[in-house]
Formats: sequence, C-alpha cells, structure tokens
Amino acid sequence: MRKYLKRLCYLVVILGISAAQAGSYDDFFIAIKRDNANAMQSLLTRGFDPNTLDPKGVPGLVLAVQEPSPKVADVLIRWPKTNVEMRTVKDESPLMLAALKGHVDLVKKLVARGADVNKTGWTPLHYAATTGQLEIINLLLENYAYIDAESPNGTTPLMMAAHYGTPEAVKLLLEAGADATLKNQLGMTAIDFANKANRREAAELIAASRRSQQPRGKW
Repeated sequence: MRKYLKRLCYLVVILGISAAQAGSYDDFFIAIKRDNANAMQSLLTRGFDPNTLDPKGVPGLVLAVQEPSPKVADVLIRWPKTNVEMRTVKDESPLMLAALKGHVDLVKKLVARGADVNKTGWTPLHYAATTGQLEIINLLLENYAYIDAESPNGTTPLMMAAHYGTPEAVKLLLEAGADATLKNQLGMTAIDFANKANRREAAELIAASRRSQQPRGKW
C-alpha cells in the first residue's frame, strides 16, 4: 500500500511539472507575440529555456526579431543562457534578420553579445546590403565584417546592394573598399546585377568606381 501511495505521489508530481512546462511553453510564445518583457523575464527567472523552438523549429529570439518584439528580444539577448547564434532551417541568425529589417538597436545589442558578424555563407552584411540599411552596414563594417564575403554561390554584399538595395548602399560599400570586379559562380559582377535589375544609378556608380581604380597610362 505504501509503495502504491509513493508511486501515486511521484505520478502526481510528474504530471504537475509537465502541466506547468506545457503552460510555460505557451506563455513563452505569447510573451513574444505581445512583446511582454515582464512575462518573459518571469519565465526565464523561473528556469524556462530561452532557446526553446516553436512547433516549426524557429528559435524564440528569431521570432522576437521577426515580429518585431524589441522589448522581449532585449530580454532574451541579455539573458546569459540565450544562444544568440541559434539559426533557422535556412541558416539565418537573429543578427542577419535584424540587419535585414533595419533594427539598429537590436543589431548593436546582438553584436555586443557576441553574435557572429562573419558567419559562413550568407552573412549579416549581405542582408543589410539587400535592403540598403546604411547605419547597419557601417556598424557591421566597424565590427570587422568582411566586405567581400561570398555567399554559397559567390555573391557579395555589393552585388546584393546593386540588385536589391539602394544606390546609397552601393556607394557606401564602394567607398569602404568593396571589390566591384569579383564574379559569382554564374560569372556575374556587381554591375551585371545592377543591369539585370535595371538599376541604372547603381550601375553608373559601379562603373565609375571601376574606372577610377584602373591604372593610368603614362603621358
């Protein structure tokens, strides 16, 4: 009888813990959705795992950046057990998504927390260049982002800026030393990217940069 009662007690405790964890799981993602920093702080203080994935396998910090839920993202970034380099199934990091969406403050906090500025493959600089985020491009370069980083297919941030970004982003990267002569695996240079997207101003900036870099002949 005692053994039976003991086992029953264990079962009740286990079920109680499981129910609490299930509730916390839902509360975690509700806090992200509502940008409820106090609720998130309470969950983490009680021991909830900040690196929990949603049913689709997306990390909580990534969701907070995507929403955006800046207050919750700040709590998660500052929490010492948060892995700020957790990636999506597409190998996108929180820093990449913050750079893409122009969340300057979150980019600063992620970099300060040790987020990888120079991850292999597509980089935060590629993403910032894609949407012409000038302040973030400068910030990443100041933190030693490799300006001519190559994606898996050899595409550089300058190429992304030329095709998708803005002339200002193209100009910034060129002035910072981006190599306009590089080619991706399809043999395309940055000016080819600009021409393909009918970005005339970007193409002219790149062409002018290439002319200025050509050695001058002797008179």
